[in-house]
Amino acid sequence: MSIRLGLQIPNFSYGIPVADLFPAVKAQAREAEAAGFDTVLLMDHFYQLPGLGAPDEPMLEAYTALGALAQATERVQLSTLVTGNTYRNPTLLAKTITTLDVVSAGRAILGIGAGWFELEHQQLGFDFGTFTERFEKLEEALQIVVPMLHGERPTFSGKWYRTESAINEPRYRDHIPIMLGGSGEKKTFRFAARYADHLNIIADIDLLPGKLDVLRQRCAEIDRDPATLETSVLLTVILDGYGAPSDIGEARSGRAVSGSPEQVADEIKRRVLDVGIDGIILNLPTHGYTPDVITKIGEALRPLVDA
Repeated sequence: MSIRLGLQIPNFSYGIPVADLFPAVKAQAREAEAAGFDTVLLMDHFYQLPGLGAPDEPMLEAYTALGALAQATERVQLSTLVTGNTYRNPTLLAKTITTLDVVSAGRAILGIGAGWFELEHQQLGFDFGTFTERFEKLEEALQIVVPMLHGERPTFSGKWYRTESAINEPRYRDHIPIMLGGSGEKKTFRFAARYADHLNIIADIDLLPGKLDVLRQRCAEIDRDPATLETSVLLTVILDGYGAPSDIGEARSGRAVSGSPEQVADEIKRRVLDVGIDGIILNLPTHGYTPDVITKIGEALRPLVDA
């Protein structure tokens, strides 16, 4: 697995009828594939997030949609950025991601994090708990999911979860890549060093050099070569000249890059890739779905990640 250039689709508010919504999602995935993106990712949320829109704006369930995208694409890897661990029992999650791998012929990545959006938990009846409890659950879940993805039959009895010789068949591959997502240096980075193939760092661009220093420390603590843990960063891109509105909060965050395709590529090279991040996952929330935007940014960024 390698995520060098990924497209995250963060919103489905396209101002079109519901019947046209998923065709627009498919069109984005296909455009990304044609433009040389290696991965397409959806958010694992049930409500739209603050900074992107109101809670009742359209939001598709991620794994149902990814299963459909598996049939609409041929080459791109498919993932969430990232699965909220609190939304599914870990054995169900293992079965879900393994099924996605089967139906996509080996293109699934398990993106996972501790979960954080309290409103979803509160209104939909998921147990939110404390910050500490959510990370306890995540570590227990990883001790169940990882062996199940490898075809092992874990028996586990923890504070939050239990299994008894859990079976997970069929499997397309003996290893499905695992990506952790987040910014937490004490817990997320430690879990990534111990369990993951890839860490997606969600942090302001200016903080990336320091984040990489901490990640190297976390790898050293367990004697892991940091070169074996790939990294990427999630960026919001706003392209000039495509009529993008400016009322989305994410467009004003420290993770946003704007300008012409060439200016965006230059800034990403200098401030992200040249400091040691391996790949880029970008989203385009201010553009909704505007044909050719994905193609333009792909043309500008591919030479950087292919080098």
